[in-house]
Amino acid sequence: MPDDSLKVTDILEASRGMLQKQLYAVFTSPADGIGPVMENIEAHLKYQVELEEKGIMFGAGPFWTDDEARWEGEGMVIVRAASLDEARGIAEADPMHKSGARTFKIRPWLLNEGTVTVKIRYSDGSREIV
Repeated sequence: MPDDSLKVTDILEASRGMLQKQLYAVFTSPADGIGPVMENIEAHLKYQVELEEKGIMFGAGPFWTDDEARWEGEGMVIVRAASLDEARGIAEADPMHKSGARTFKIRPWLLNEGTVTVKIRYSDGSREIV
């Protein structure tokens, strides 16, 4: 069976000159239904804000169902960490995971392409992410 994978160094070489920012995506899923998730949501969101304030969190949020009509408790958190082990420690410290309400899987993610545009109006102080 052929190996359909490449070494990380091959991808880094192919994308030389791009951002190449190593991040970690934490995919989180309910362990036993939505009830335990909702019981821990307040502590979880407080922890998320702490990660954001410390500059650890790149982004986070829930996954809707495929019809965009419901939430079944799944989400993703993208964190800045020096290693997979450090990212695992961040995920394990989340009250949602510590309580057992959710389980998680971490995937290393290399951010290469994209853009962020922030629009700020001086006149009224409004802001918008475009």
